[in-house]
Amino acid sequence: MIKAVIFDLDNTLVDFMSMKRLAVSAAIDSMIDAGLRLTPAEARARIDAIYKEKGIEFQNVFDQLLYDVFQKVDYKILSAGVIAYRRAREAALVPYPHVNMTLVALLKRGIKLAVVSDAPGREAWLRLCYLNFHQLIDHVVTFEDTGERKPSPGPFRRALDLLQVEPHEAVMVGDWAERDVVGAANLGITTAFARYGDTFGTVESHADYDLNDVSELLEVIDTENAKPGRG
Repeated sequence: MIKAVIFDLDNTLVDFMSMKRLAVSAAIDSMIDAGLRLTPAEARARIDAIYKEKGIEFQNVFDQLLYDVFQKVDYKILSAGVIAYRRAREAALVPYPHVNMTLVALLKRGIKLAVVSDAPGREAWLRLCYLNFHQLIDHVVTFEDTGERKPSPGPFRRALDLLQVEPHEAVMVGDWAERDVVGAANLGITTAFARYGDTFGTVESHADYDLNDVSELLEVIDTENAKPGRG
């Protein structure tokens, strides 16, 4: 019997990459208006390089950009970029279609919910709270909780322990096959690939199920629970 669903966060519940792209573009325009002497393309290339080196969640990307350009941080330009980024992020941070409906439907079925994310804990909770998902999700596991990143088994085991379920009683939903699907499958968790959020052009996910819409997860659970021995 499926008793719990574990979700990845970015590009599974929320369209993180679209939000990031729009927020960074707004920040670049604002920093140029405030005196950054780069073209938008040049600034984007530098920021992309910083994210590639430091990780997409690197919080001081604009500080680093300005230091690289001026050998110091110009706080007028920095502040303009940060404010523009935050305003655009809030406007662009939206869930995928049918996410809220699906989460509510799962809760009505008595399914417990968790998130396993490689995002920093503070950022994960901020995104969830902004969308009011913190009222629906039972537990959130991030790198700070285990010191391990997916596909390591640690985050998945931690989520199972918090949910008080066995691996065969859970479904993992995520957009990154090599991390979400492989990591969960190695523990015996049923896997569902969030194809609607895939940014890698994945051809074969090797998941038990591929989801073109998150609402299809409800049918997945019905299918799993109808299997002999699942009751």
